Amino acid sequence: MGKMTADYVIIGSGSAGSAMAYRLAQAGKRVTVIEQGGTDAGPFIQMPAALSYPMNMGVYDWGFQSEPEPHLGGRQLATPRGKVIGGSSSINGMVYVRGHARDFDTWEGMGAQGWSYADVLPYFKRMENWHGGEGKPEFRGNDGPLHITRGPRKNPLFDAFIEAGAQAGYPVTRDYNGQSQEGFGPMEATIWKGQRWSAANAYLKPAMNAGNVQVVRGFARRVVIENGRATGVEILRGGQIEVIPAAAEVIVAASSINTPKILMLSGIGPAAHLREHGIDVVADRPGVGANLQDHLEIYMQFQASQPVTLYKYWNLWGKAAIGAQWLLTGKGLGASNQFEACAFIRSKPGVEYPDIQYHFLPIAVRYDGKAAAGGHGFQAHVGPMRSKSRGAVSLRSGDPMDNPKILFNYMSHPEDWEDFRRCIRLTREIFGQEAFKPYLKSEIQPGSALQSDDQLDDFLREHVESAYHPCGTARMGRRDDPMAVVDPECRVIGVEGLRVADSSIFPQVTNGNLNGPSIMVGEKASDHILGRTPLPKSNLEPLLNPNWRESQR
Repeated sequence: MGKMTADYVIIGSGSAGSAMAYRLAQAGKRVTVIEQGGTDAGPFIQMPAALSYPMNMGVYDWGFQSEPEPHLGGRQLATPRGKVIGGSSSINGMVYVRGHARDFDTWEGMGAQGWSYADVLPYFKRMENWHGGEGKPEFRGNDGPLHITRGPRKNPLFDAFIEAGAQAGYPVTRDYNGQSQEGFGPMEATIWKGQRWSAANAYLKPAMNAGNVQVVRGFARRVVIENGRATGVEILRGGQIEVIPAAAEVIVAASSINTPKILMLSGIGPAAHLREHGIDVVADRPGVGANLQDHLEIYMQFQASQPVTLYKYWNLWGKAAIGAQWLLTGKGLGASNQFEACAFIRSKPGVEYPDIQYHFLPIAVRYDGKAAAGGHGFQAHVGPMRSKSRGAVSLRSGDPMDNPKILFNYMSHPEDWEDFRRCIRLTREIFGQEAFKPYLKSEIQPGSALQSDDQLDDFLREHVESAYHPCGTARMGRRDDPMAVVDPECRVIGVEGLRVADSSIFPQVTNGNLNGPSIMVGEKASDHILGRTPLPKSNLEPLLNPNWRESQR
């Protein structure tokens, strides 16, 4: 394909970028997508069970780290972001969570007019091809590009986890992405026919095959702005700096870490900070890079009393056998991310909707692939969903090749510590139920010796990990809000012909993993870009616990 002059230039081929490329091309527009990373071919990305590999490989990951975090004893936490077609949807855990209905109502209350649950539900339905079975199908979509499936739950520990939740008095939810998020139930994943179903597989490749989308491999340095209007993107490709022109608009979809960096290098951001790095100010938007949020979690690990976990495969021969079966048949343990059961609960009475999330895993192992000592075990990843701590992404220098400074300011709000202690104590109660009696031998971590607030706080300081859900650094809001970066149509305030559409624009982090809502942002933004009337509002109502004021469960 020869060099095409694009109507739209999108920076980033991730969750939102791929969805926009697909929808804009479908409308007959010519689209150029700029992506620094390369191909997603090969088993490390496409085999669901291999998920711990790509996020630890420099070829697929930007390799960002936080600055020393002052409330975590100066620890620097890994901040993986995808550097490959499909972006972070090609290196993530493939867990599919829309977020709670109230998350989006909160967005609207924060100035994101037209982004309430009633507004976004039709876009979630448009993107989904749901193979779920149980639940209320009117809440789900069944002919979108994004396949959503549930694991086979063959391991008895998955059902033990759901049963333990019910024994502890929590509801069982048949579909946490449907009418009712609250409760214990099966987890959903972007996996289809045993393969990772990333945004690249769902959206970008079909759009490229249809002919209106080209991917240019290059490093986006800045947006070119002439007389207050974005006209193209300056990239570094093959050692040369060149400009990719945009006839209509430029859209930045480069992640909540790279998007604010590119905006600031383009002269959009806090004026004093830009001047400090020798950058001419195009638009003084103090919100660029601010409002950084994430989910933290801990791994509650337990030793198993019988060999029912995946530990028996945690060796060279076991992994080779799983890999060989997957390569030959696309089936077996390699075809699952192993996150097949989950829960969303409320931490205390007076909390209207869930603020704690669980991922259950039938092995005790870290994201970096290190297994816990002691052989057979299992774990729950648990963490609060709505931390009040806020951090920032800022420039290290005016050189585009320098990584930005990332400071999450994790655990800087006193409520974070209370919420996490509650997470630990509620989790111990769940694993103490009858359903786990046949399987549970002892608590590996934190360890049953740690009981007091101070002991738990020391453990948290050392062991909390990012769940890799950064967002909020180019917040959406009203045009007269000084901290808003984009308006509710994703237009950058103060610059013509420029939009942002990715997890940067979230006013507040959603409940759960961010791939789903990021794709939804791409879907909805594409209608705004095309000047279309948004899809009609839904009149479906979410189910909330009627006793939430008085009761924790």
